[in-house]
Amino acid sequence: MKIRTNDEVVVLRGKDRGKRGRVLSVLPKHGKVVVEGINIITKHLKRNPQNPQAGGRVQRPAPMAASSVALWSEADGRGVRIRMQTGADGKKTRVSARSGKPVGVASGKGK
Repeated sequence: MKIRTNDEVVVLRGKDRGKRGRVLSVLPKHGKVVVEGINIITKHLKRNPQNPQAGGRVQRPAPMAASSVALWSEADGRGVRIRMQTGADGKKTRVSARSGKPVGVASGKGK
């Protein structure tokens, strides 16, 4: 997937269309992402030994389809499609398909 944890994305479809948020986790096996403050659900929790806090209703973001979000580009001021570009040093970077400018956070896995 071209969307990674901590990327800023904009929602393209659904009840939260147009909102921006930070990606909390990516579920590539299911093609989904969890975005902070987007697609909020109310989960009813029962008190139990593994969950020492009081039971009740907890609001939290639910996974949503990765195809429903686009990476936010500060340079373009909008959500953009991205492509991978190999630099002279052999490293791959994500660039905007529209403008060709680098997009997103420069961090990878464990870097």
